[in-house]
Amino acid sequence: MDFQQFFENFRNSTGISQFFVEGGWKNLIMILVACILLFLAIKKQFEPYLLLPIAFGMLLVNIPGVKNEIFKETVDSEGVTHYSGLIGYLYYGVKWGLYPCLIFLCIGATTDFGPLIANKKTMLLGAAAQIGIFITFIGALLIGFNGLESASIGIIGGADGPTAILVTSQLAPELLGSISIAAYSYMALVPVIQPPIMKLLTTKKERSIKMEQLRPVSKTEKILFPIIVSIVTILLVPSCAPLIGCLMLGNLIKESGVVPKITDALANSLMYIITILLGVCVGATATAERFLDLKTLEIFALGICAFAVATASGVLAGKIMCKATKGKVNPLIGAAGVSAVPMAARVVHKVGREEDPSNFLLMHAMGPNVAGVIGSAVAAGLFLMLANIL
Repeated sequence: MDFQQFFENFRNSTGISQFFVEGGWKNLIMILVACILLFLAIKKQFEPYLLLPIAFGMLLVNIPGVKNEIFKETVDSEGVTHYSGLIGYLYYGVKWGLYPCLIFLCIGATTDFGPLIANKKTMLLGAAAQIGIFITFIGALLIGFNGLESASIGIIGGADGPTAILVTSQLAPELLGSISIAAYSYMALVPVIQPPIMKLLTTKKERSIKMEQLRPVSKTEKILFPIIVSIVTILLVPSCAPLIGCLMLGNLIKESGVVPKITDALANSLMYIITILLGVCVGATATAERFLDLKTLEIFALGICAFAVATASGVLAGKIMCKATKGKVNPLIGAAGVSAVPMAARVVHKVGREEDPSNFLLMHAMGPNVAGVIGSAVAAGLFLMLANIL
């Protein structure tokens, strides 16, 4: 064989040569974006458990010549997309909604609903924080996104990554990479985004309010709670059954205390395995063709608005509850209504302690925090239920 021809064929078969063809620069930009996300995950520890696999999945599919080897998409004569390759086969877990629901199962096994049961009125604060979802949905519609895309973007305001992934994979899969990265990026920035809004909307006196110690919650109450919540919420919004059902099953397994080894497996091994699979698959959808688009910038802008509105809605609802209870509720706990568990509750606790080091708001904030998880799942179910008319 001619050596010149051999080396020319070898050069053309490598991914390096494809950087120099038309559009190759986009792959280079995406590789740089992936490296930045890896830096944030490893060095800054921004949601590292999910951001790290997401970033690496993004890195893999944007190396020229690799995508068809690990995440190939083919459309059949009926317009149905099929996936093959290592990540392609794993991606069916995202497409069919398996991974987000399994994540909720694991979250349920690690979550204590006791603070919410002890102070049931804080469920209203969790519900109020979901206003950010619907306001963002309307905002997305106004700037030109269709109904299904707007619903997917709005869920970012729920501050719940698995929920955002489930809704987007069902309603607007072409936006999955952008929405997932936006959702988890802003979840990691909760300690930066929330405090200024919380301080702007409350007075020093309100932030210094000390709340009464929560009553003890019996084991019977903890066992009955997931059963009752499942029945009520699924009767009202049947399409939220996958998320709510998994969340409550995980919690029932934990609170029943009869299968400790299963509880341990859900809280540890299964949680980490599903997180890796979910992250890599989601990152693999962030190809240059889909991600480097004006829509991505609009999604990130709407995402920050969703978080801000959700936080503000929760705090304002907290102020109303403070007035109604004659100063017995610290309005700050309303900010924990976004479902970034337990980060949002920790932020509330930290801001409260800045005003009064002896103030302890963590357990009080966990009430609206876990209520926010339930609220975002119900909102997701509502969007899925109304998908035909969006």
